[in-house]
Amino acid sequence: MSHNLTRRAALGGALATASVLATPALLHAGTRNNISSFVRQDWRDHFDDLGKATIVADTASRALHFWNSDGSEYRVYPTSVPISEELTKRGYTSIVRKKVGPSWTPTASQMERYPDWKPIGPGPDNPLGTHAMYLSWPAYIIHGTHDTRKIGRPSSDGCIGLYNEKIAELFQLCPVGTQVRVI
Repeated sequence: MSHNLTRRAALGGALATASVLATPALLHAGTRNNISSFVRQDWRDHFDDLGKATIVADTASRALHFWNSDGSEYRVYPTSVPISEELTKRGYTSIVRKKVGPSWTPTASQMERYPDWKPIGPGPDNPLGTHAMYLSWPAYIIHGTHDTRKIGRPSSDGCIGLYNEKIAELFQLCPVGTQVRVI
């Protein structure tokens, strides 16, 4: 039997050691922050009841929290957030409409900054990605993105963006009327 240490064996041993060392962090599920630095939210801090479903979009930790109507399902999604405080609207709203394959039209403020921008139909160039959930606030949307570099960063003009596969999942979970709070 050979006792030669290969690069693969050394890497495997290092990864195993790292996972054992990381295990204590995973045991602290009750702490305020999870291992991804998302600030843990409790729906009771924001709403009296869960209603049809509930979303808390946390712009500080760049995470969207979802609870179904009876609280048996809780999910957290990484998001993109607005690029500035001026574009960040906070408060209570709800999902009023949903669309698979949305079209995008530049807002008035975007047209002032980028007068050559034109509306874009569904497809890979559409900034709204594959799914959009429109809020009761005009021009504010929870939507997907084809540009995965935007997730986890301030990169939107006010919207909350998710990876396309995550917005497709959330889209199925959220009925029209889902209550939303942006903090």
